[in-house]
Amino acid sequence: HRRFDFRPKTDPYCQARYTFCPTGSAIPVMKEEDVIEVYRLQAPVWEFKYGDLLGHLKIMHDAVGFKSSLTGKNYTMEWYELFQLGNCTFPHLRPGMDAPFWCNQGAACFYEGIDDAHWKANGTLVLVSTISGTMFNEMAKWVKYDNETGIYYETWTVQASPDKKSTVWFDSYECSKFILRTYQKLADLGAVFKKIQTNYTSIILFSGEPIYLGNETSIFGPQGNKTLAAAIRDFYNPFKPHQSVREFFVDLFKIIDHVILNHQFYLFYNLEYWFLPMKSPYLKIIYEEVPLPVGNKASFGV
Repeated sequence: HRRFDFRPKTDPYCQARYTFCPTGSAIPVMKEEDVIEVYRLQAPVWEFKYGDLLGHLKIMHDAVGFKSSLTGKNYTMEWYELFQLGNCTFPHLRPGMDAPFWCNQGAACFYEGIDDAHWKANGTLVLVSTISGTMFNEMAKWVKYDNETGIYYETWTVQASPDKKSTVWFDSYECSKFILRTYQKLADLGAVFKKIQTNYTSIILFSGEPIYLGNETSIFGPQGNKTLAAAIRDFYNPFKPHQSVREFFVDLFKIIDHVILNHQFYLFYNLEYWFLPMKSPYLKIIYEEVPLPVGNKASFGV
């Protein structure tokens, strides 16, 4: 996933249904000698059944919690879409504009408190590590860097086949990936993680080798490819970005239908368009284990 030099200003056209990070606050500077507990937080985004097609989907949202021993205060940190999931996955087709218009950014949100009931009742709230105040402060600097340079949300993982060793053409960039990066950063700083099973959700598309199509200007600009521009617009036409989670999944099934019938998918990734020659099983939502990282214990003399 490409890193960018800065986060672009959001266009006023992009309106969130729910305010992003409404109670967010700056990450506090912890005292070096503080001992901070690190918690893994996970709960279902929305559980539903859709006939026998995909059965019961485990679509989870991930976050990380911290508790300071010195102050007793709890904090939650997560990463999610600025304009909700639909906007990150589907563009708007605006009248008078040739190119699809994307309202797609993701960012970290940090706030005081952990909603124990939410995480415990539906999912997971478990202690995974203990770190020093020094490590926490180093992590905070990294979060700032990560947030300023990794700005676009990416819903899809694209790989060649369901085989574990299969080629990954494109990696997703969403809430769980941020949590995994955070754990890795803490491990690099010397955090030691407990040996517990940790699973994450991925939405995977299966495709032959992707074909590079170009960027917005080369496809939709004055010298662009009118046929290709029309094909991309037609592909995105059925999907509506402003929608509830339920509507998002209805559109997801429209996509599956389109993809299976026509064996094609147009992917917008790092500001570029790609054609995916889709192949069976086309799309899978998986909930699989990703182990907690093993770090370098010596790096902070812990």
